[in-house]
Order: sequence, then structure tokens, then C-alpha cells
Amino acid sequence: MAILGQIRSKPWLLMGVIALALLAFLVNPDSIDKVFGKNPDVLGKVNGEKITREEFNDQLFVLQQQAEQQGQPKAGLEEQAWQLLVQSKLIKQQFEKMGFEMTDDYFWNQIQYDQMFAQQQQFFDEKGNFKTQELKKQIEDLQKASPEGYNQWIKTKKSIEYRLMARQVFANISTGITTGKKEAEELMKERDQLADIDFVKIDYTAYLQKNNIKVTTEDLAAYIKEHPVMFKAEPSRNLGIVFFPSQPSAADDAAAQKEITKLFSGSDASGAENFQNTKNDSMFVMANSDMPFNAQYMKPNQLPQSIQGQITSAAIGQTFGPYKEQNFYVVSKLLDKKTSDSTLSRHILIAFKGSPAGEGVTRSKEEAKKLADSIGAIVKATPAKFTEFLKLSNDPSSAAQGGSLGWTTPETPFVPEFLHYLANNPKGATGVVETQFGYHIINIEDKKPGSMAYKVANLVKAIKPSDATEAATDKNARRFIQQVQGKSFNDFVNIAKKGNYQFSNPKQAKRFDGQLQGLGTDKDAEILAWAFDKKRSKGDTEFFTVEGTGDKIVVYLNGKQEKGLADPESVRDQIETVVKNKLAAKQISEKIGKAGNLDQIAKQFATAKQAAQVNLLNPSVAGAMEPKVAGAAFGVAKGKVSNPIEGGTGVYVLVKKNETTNKQPGDLKQFTESVTQRNAGMFGQAWLKSLQDNADIDDYRIEIWNKLGSQQQ
Repeated sequence: MAILGQIRSKPWLLMGVIALALLAFLVNPDSIDKVFGKNPDVLGKVNGEKITREEFNDQLFVLQQQAEQQGQPKAGLEEQAWQLLVQSKLIKQQFEKMGFEMTDDYFWNQIQYDQMFAQQQQFFDEKGNFKTQELKKQIEDLQKASPEGYNQWIKTKKSIEYRLMARQVFANISTGITTGKKEAEELMKERDQLADIDFVKIDYTAYLQKNNIKVTTEDLAAYIKEHPVMFKAEPSRNLGIVFFPSQPSAADDAAAQKEITKLFSGSDASGAENFQNTKNDSMFVMANSDMPFNAQYMKPNQLPQSIQGQITSAAIGQTFGPYKEQNFYVVSKLLDKKTSDSTLSRHILIAFKGSPAGEGVTRSKEEAKKLADSIGAIVKATPAKFTEFLKLSNDPSSAAQGGSLGWTTPETPFVPEFLHYLANNPKGATGVVETQFGYHIINIEDKKPGSMAYKVANLVKAIKPSDATEAATDKNARRFIQQVQGKSFNDFVNIAKKGNYQFSNPKQAKRFDGQLQGLGTDKDAEILAWAFDKKRSKGDTEFFTVEGTGDKIVVYLNGKQEKGLADPESVRDQIETVVKNKLAAKQISEKIGKAGNLDQIAKQFATAKQAAQVNLLNPSVAGAMEPKVAGAAFGVAKGKVSNPIEGGTGVYVLVKKNETTNKQPGDLKQFTESVTQRNAGMFGQAWLKSLQDNADIDDYRIEIWNKLGSQQQ
């Protein structure tokens, strides 16, 4: 208020603020970030090139569309979208460095090679030529008829452009991967030269069973410092999580069983309806069941396991149960049986604002119904006109296939309203069906009979935790958090184990992972937001309740990893064995000292002397890949005892007996080609990782999200 008072009393001060902002903008837009904080519409930079919120949202949208089409969860894809954008920017930068430009002509000349079109025969004519003009015309029509559909195409087009750039870049680079004559000759020499050796191996595992070596945090830190590129870390959190599931008690189980038994066969003085005597099974299920009535016909293997073996010989009206399926008590009644049809159908989807397929759609539900009814009437009268309306469909993937959904059966995972129409209408029928996605103009192209299917009414009662059970869970969780507040992480873990509680320890949880390892609840994203709040300190604890389940979660912040080298304890599980082996190797080498011969060393460590034949190209020693040992075999003088060699699986000491050459079949040309192919196959991902490791990548997401309070998309 004091500042506002100053501005009111001194209008020149307000003009000064405006002038400062304008000057900063005119001189350098990026300087606004320095004065006022990060621009919330710029989520990061890759070698100075911005990643905007719009780009991020578009990439996330494409991933979510793909996930939905594949029946996968749409949540938790934010980090994948970010990584794809970072890699896409790196590819684009290399593309432009090579002198290429993503022009409109380049895009349309190359689109036929993209994975979205290359395997789709409908985009090619009988001579194998890509139907470029036809595709352009479809997109032009889409722009006029369906702005929301065209907007989806623009987002998809950007992903296609990045893939085309990657294709060009990798093609150019892989062309340059060759194997020189001298290199091939040297590799053949390494393959053909053999060294016969005697050796003693002091195995790390055997040594450590007898000699306890503790790896300290300092030991881990020293190893990380020696290998900084391997341990570049992004911001993460080390969390201790204890999960308190609100599981039904034996009393809760008995209550559910009693309730379903009463619904199944119970009656009172008034002769109340039950599931056995009801005249309307679907209405009874809808009024009394914890799961909705399903009118679909099912194959036996789609029915509850408890009745699969009985259903084929059952009579219409026969009941089964009550029986238990997982956390439910069920009574089933066979209502009907018939052969199920396989149906070939196509559709046009007219979505409306707010529906799952209504991204960018502005029409209301009433407008969508009116449009769908109009199209349906035209297509019903003249089926040949179906394709004329595909440009209006809000299902671009099926529209690209002429609206076709292929052959479906009653068990196809479509929404029930859609399957009901297919099951109850003949070949050639056209109709309009409403689902959660919008209004579908469905045309049934063909039908063929299938196997026997059964219509079953299932009366279901979930075995739910009672209020008393949930209260007990809440009491345990609250008692636990009181016990651990202010305590060390070891205390947190020990108290959790003593209470036999479900404990997990995601050591490198990222801000935008979406789900936490070992947990997987609707609260995961909220827990991550809590852990990355800049106010959090190591040792903080928090209590979370999972809505709708009664489950409780207690979280302990055990460590904060900021951008830089990895925190040693966060990667202990990954590197402790390697570091322990290195410490063991040092001890073993000191104990060996200047031993005179292999027999003395074998006796000293209670092991045996062995023999092997090794080469440099395939440095296998007694079944273990040991390149250092193979190198020493060719570096030590014949008959001389080598110094201790720190191998991957143990410490070796060897004596070379002799060297021989065993020329293998195959000429230089064949060998050169095989090496080149192997290198080309390994190069792509390694090159992209190298680009990313050496790029200047700024990630502002955590800072922006913390300031905004939540992800603003």
C-alpha cells in the first residue's frame, strides 16, 4: 500500500516505471526476465533458442492424442513432451547448420517418407506415387469446414517437421560413417592375434565376502568427480514415502456379503422385490449395484472367472452366486445368448465444446446434434455421400482412413452406445449415436457371424472400508507422522518398518515425472509439487489424503538435488558396487605387492592358477569381458609376471606364454562393410546423447511453476 500511495502522490514515478519497461523491451526483450523474473511463456532454452509454452502444449497435446488412441493414460506425459522438444530443437539446429531449410516445398516433397504416411496405402496411387495434391486439398477443406480440426493438423504438422529434419540429419551423418582401410586392417589384426596366458584372478565378490569394505559418501563423491559427464544431474528430490491403504476389514467383508445376499434372495413382510424374482433385471441392477448394467453380449472369457465354466450349459434366467471376485461380491443372471457378429463400420464424429474430442471446438452440444442429424439424414438417403462429410469429422485418424474403424466385435473396447448400435442394426444401416465424445454418424458396411456370446446381468457390491476402518487408517497415519517429525531419515525408515507399513524411497524424483516410483496415486503430482516448493527443507514431512479412497500418505524430504553433479547418496544404488570393487582392487593390489610368481599369489588368496587365450577385438577372459587384461597380455614381455590389473570382475595377474596369429576367413572388404554397418547402427542414439550432454539447456519450468502456483497450460 505504501508503494501505491507513492505512485498516487507522484505520477512521475509511474511514468518512470512505464519508461523503464519500454526501454527494457526495446533494448532487449530478454532483459525483461532479469528485471521482472522469468517470462511465464518461455519454459526454457536450448543453446539460446526458446522453448515456448505454446510449443510445449502442442507437443503434449500430440502425445496425449497418441496415448488416447493406444488406450494408454494421458496423464504424466509432461516430462516426455519436454525431452522430445529439447531433442527436436537440437535436431533443428543441426539441420540448419547443414544448410537445410524447412520450407513449404521441402515439407511437401518429404512428407511421404514420414512414419504417419509412409505405410498408409490410401495416400499412394496404383503407381506408388504419393497423392500430395489430394492431401493438400483435404487440409484446405478442413481449414474451411473445421477450425478445430485444422488446429489439430497444425500441431501434428510441427511434429512431422521435426521428424523430417531428424531423418535428413541422420541420413547425412550416417553417410559419412566409413571405415578406413588402415583401421580395418588394424581391427583384423586385433582379431587374429592371440595371446596364450596363465593368470590368477582375485574375484571381487569372493574377496568382499571375506573382507568387509564400507563405501562412504566421500568415496561415492570422489568417483562422481572423476566421471562428471556420467553424473550430470537435473533437479530431483530424494523422498521417503509411507503409504497407508484404507483396506476393508473382515467386518467390512462380512457386511458386503450380507448386503448382497439380502438383495439376491431376501424379502420382508411386504414381499419386496429381490434379484431372483425381479421382472426388470436392468433396472434392478441400476438401482442396487455398485457397477452399471452392461447390455453387451460377452464371450465366456470376458465374464467373471467364477462363472466362465458354467455359462455355456446354463439356461436363460439361471443365477450364479453370491461369489467373490477380487474386492467385490457378485450375483450373476444369464439373460440371453446368441452368436456375436463381427462388424465392419465407419463413422464421422461431430464433437462439441467440452467433450473429450472437442479440443478447440466452439459449437454447443445442441449445434453438434443438429449438424450430425443433418449429415445422418443425407448419408442415410445417399450412402455414397458419406465421404463428402469426412472433412467435418473430429476423429482425424479415422477420417484419414475414409472414416473406417475396421472390423469390430462386441468385446472391442468401444463405448457401449457405439457397440450397442453395431450389435442391433443390419448391414447397410446408417444412424446417429450420441456418446461422451459427441455425435457419431455410423454406417455399417458389412457383418459376419461369430461365436456364441452371453448377455449377463451382474449385481455387484464392492467390499469397501467402513467409516471405522478409514478412521483407524487415519489414526495410524497421523500417529506415524507425529513419531517421525524432527527425526532423521533412518528413524523414519526404521519406524515405518517396525510398524510393517508400506515404504518406498524414490531417490531421484523429477518435478514433472507425473507418477512416483512405488506409489502411483492421484496425489503423486501434488506430492512432487510439495517437494519442489522452494520453501521445503531436508527433513520436512507432510500428510496427504487420497480423495475417494481414504488412503493416507506420509512423505519425508530426504534430499534436494539441484542442477549440477549428482548427489552421492541419490546414486548410491547405481554405483556402490563399482566403487566398492575399486576399493577392493586397491587393497588387493597392495597385498599382492611385488609377488614373484603366480603360484604364490594363488596361495595367498586361496584361489587357483588358470590358463586362457585372448585377443584385443573380443577380450573375453574365462567368460568375462576384460579389455584391460587383454591389453596387458599383449603389453607384457613373454615370461614376465605382470603388475596387478584392475579388471571389471576382479584383479588379475598374468604371465604371457606366447603369441600366435590365426587368420580367420573373410576378406578385407567384407570385414570393412560389417564394421561400418555396426558403427552406423550404434551411432545415431550416441550422437544425439552427445549433442544433449554438451548443449546449453536452460529449464525454467520449476521456477515458473513455483511462481504461478501450478502448471498453467
